[in-house]
Amino acid sequence: MSASTCSLCAFLKSSIGRKIIVALTGLALVLFLAGHLSGNLLIFAGQEAFDEYAEFLHTFLHGMGVWIARIGLLACFVIHIWFTILLTRENKAARPKYAHEATVQAPKSSRLMIWSGLTILAFVIFHILHFTVRTDCELATLGAESPWKMVILGFQNPLVVIFYLIAMTCLCSHLGHGVASIFQTLGLRSKKTAGPIKFISNAYALVIYLGFISIPLAILLFGFGQGK
Repeated sequence: MSASTCSLCAFLKSSIGRKIIVALTGLALVLFLAGHLSGNLLIFAGQEAFDEYAEFLHTFLHGMGVWIARIGLLACFVIHIWFTILLTRENKAARPKYAHEATVQAPKSSRLMIWSGLTILAFVIFHILHFTVRTDCELATLGAESPWKMVILGFQNPLVVIFYLIAMTCLCSHLGHGVASIFQTLGLRSKKTAGPIKFISNAYALVIYLGFISIPLAILLFGFGQGK
């Protein structure tokens, strides 16, 4: 085994190494969410704009671009969750029994990070099956015709919307704590910047939350796009 391989193994096994991996994969996912939301909100610009956006995604780099993005994001997601679980188990094993009081005082979002993350993972799998694989035969037919119509139809199902809202709530809670943790892990957080970073983290989480839930709520509650 080479020295570089040994150094990498030591880095992956160290607490700081795992935290950096969680932070970097988390940053990649945070940036993806902003871009994904920007594209999704084009649904309010109308069918033509949204369908053109969808066509661009599926024809970029002769169709390879979307698959490169999917595989990369899936890898980031799995690595992010795996190393978060490792860190949580490591911290739990190292924590003395008398530290229970400190655990109780920890932010609720921090203690629920794994559970919210697993809920988000379940949603991502469902979301891919629903809108990408299109296991629903009706959606599969419309998907070839118009992604815009597919989304409109897909969010007319109350159960789908409820699950979507639950997942987005978990995501918001996860982001509120996670974005701030990224700054801290990368050494960008200090006593002076702690306040602004907390505000930015919560504001980002709120924008992402409101942006994503606005689409299914507009369709289910206000009939946006229906009848066209």
